[in-house]
Amino acid sequence: MDTLLYYSPVIIVILVFLIQQRIVVTPEELEKKHREILHDIEERFVTLNSHEDLKSQFSEMKDKIDKIYDCLIITK
Repeated sequence: MDTLLYYSPVIIVILVFLIQQRIVVTPEELEKKHREILHDIEERFVTLNSHEDLKSQFSEMKDKIDKIYDCLIITK
């Protein structure tokens, strides 16, 4: 117990430094940052389902364009 009392000022100084420099975060701060990251991801990136839907639409458009091209070539 005496050693703890002896080193307590140093421990307090170290803890205050860590908190001031934001090396140690609270769960609330971590949750807030997590929500910010999720929000940024939603704005910048597309979901996998949306990507697959867009891919299928492009494929359908390509097929239709190919059919139109074939019809144009046949009529010449």
